[in-house]
Amino acid sequence: MKAIVARDYGPLENLEYADWPEPEAKGSTVVIRAEAIGVNFPDGLLVQGLYQMKPPTPFVPGMEVAGTVTAVGEDVKGIKVGDRVASLSSMGSYAQIVGAPEATVMKLPDGIGSADACALLCGYGTSHYALKQRAQLKAGEMLCVLGAAGLTGTAAVQIGKAMGARVIGVASSPEKQAIAKRAGADVVLGYENLKDALKEATGGKGVDVGYDPVGGESFDALSRSMGWGGRLLVIGFASGTIPKFPVNLALVKGFSVVGVFWGDFTRREPTVYADNMKELIGWYLAGKVKPVIEGEYPLADAPSVLKRVLGRGSAGKIILKP
Repeated sequence: MKAIVARDYGPLENLEYADWPEPEAKGSTVVIRAEAIGVNFPDGLLVQGLYQMKPPTPFVPGMEVAGTVTAVGEDVKGIKVGDRVASLSSMGSYAQIVGAPEATVMKLPDGIGSADACALLCGYGTSHYALKQRAQLKAGEMLCVLGAAGLTGTAAVQIGKAMGARVIGVASSPEKQAIAKRAGADVVLGYENLKDALKEATGGKGVDVGYDPVGGESFDALSRSMGWGGRLLVIGFASGTIPKFPVNLALVKGFSVVGVFWGDFTRREPTVYADNMKELIGWYLAGKVKPVIEGEYPLADAPSVLKRVLGRGSAGKIILKP
């Protein structure tokens, strides 16, 4: 079979579309013929050696896959050949055929396409965990989402609305601001003079929950726009700059800075994660959330697609097709 292979850590251009051994159906392994493969920001960091995890090389990157089960190991209990499933793992999904432990595989109900299923895993899963468990967002609160046209950003906007919040979406261009608006943002802003704009949008009260996957100067503006008792969620640093936080702000403004490490959450609290996914799927089937799929590209195009994702040139979810 073909897969995207990282022979060693290095530039995205070094990734190879190459032959790779097919997974075997042994033990608890579920073998999935891929129909859609999700592209995520951490995938690009992983292959460059810039992510928290550094697997031995060579390896196949990729966290998300959805498709049809073609074989199962002798220890698999709840999945059978022919099931439509989605799987989330730390790597291995940029391939035509993927082997995944049964514990990482969930059956897909009718009505969910493979591309949307991939988006609901990492992107929507991160935002859901951030807003529900970490921020404990309440109906009627003011939520500000930076990067509101990206995958996790549009997810945060939609999930925030599903939880009853009033949502401010922040995006860099009129085109991206339109995406945030279509996702459900009540107010849409750009990054210019963001602190003053947020003060006006909140009537001077400040933001109850700030959602920041961007970092850099945007974090600085948002941290100065938090309201009393607020929760500022640290999701990631798509800008490439990890900000330095003046802790006196948290003291005098009475808000909390809360880290969101979704991948570790799924491993530490698998039961809670499973409950979260059930709720997300229920919202999807009820029409409360709907992933924005920007485009679908051949698996061989993974290096150029990842380059665009890391350069913040994408909006919504990008899918690779084997």
